[in-house]
Amino acid sequence: MLDTAGCGMVLLVEDNRGIAESVGAYLEDRGFEVDYASDGQSALRLTEENTYDAIVLDVQLPRLNGIEVCRHLRQTRVQTPVLMLTARDTLEDKLTGLDAGADDYLVKPFATQELDARLRNIIRRARNEVARPVMQVGDLRFDPVSQQATRGTRTLELSPIGRRLLAILMRESPRVVSRREIEQEIWGDDLPDSDTLRSHLYNLRRAIDRGFDKTLLHTVMSMGYRLSE
Repeated sequence: MLDTAGCGMVLLVEDNRGIAESVGAYLEDRGFEVDYASDGQSALRLTEENTYDAIVLDVQLPRLNGIEVCRHLRQTRVQTPVLMLTARDTLEDKLTGLDAGADDYLVKPFATQELDARLRNIIRRARNEVARPVMQVGDLRFDPVSQQATRGTRTLELSPIGRRLLAILMRESPRVVSRREIEQEIWGDDLPDSDTLRSHLYNLRRAIDRGFDKTLLHTVMSMGYRLSE
């Protein structure tokens, strides 16, 4: 269980034995309990057998790579926070990982202190979501625990980033949320090009408003976006 210091049970998925031993020892010294998997299939098996507070997941893995593992977890409704590790520092790679459902991204080589800080942050964030009640705007509902969105009797199919967008807009409703605020919360300082957010918002609007008489997602010119009746 997660304690008040933010520590918890972590699954470390890394095929480089030296890195795994070094990171695992550091995390244990910092108060975490650590399980270890050296390939993607073993990682999925362990997530079926155990409950973790977070997963540290390398992208380049044998048998199943980290993107495939993360995507499988989200498709099967496993919402354990995922911190993804990669040797490739490109925006495209980061967006691929985040769109697969990763909660954060760290590029190798990294300082173990930064890994520790980011890990504690995603665990704290997940713990707050567990305590948060279902959010609702009109007949639109979003459950932060199950990550399920519905409008009326219809279950909405959303991408991982679509669910993040919806959670931000519902949390702030009826306030107008600026483009910069949204981008900063989802992507941090690694901002995508201008079409990326627009594309995700288009898909979100289509999912929550198409087929309904009342529009809930509004664009406020020169200001941002608002979710309201």
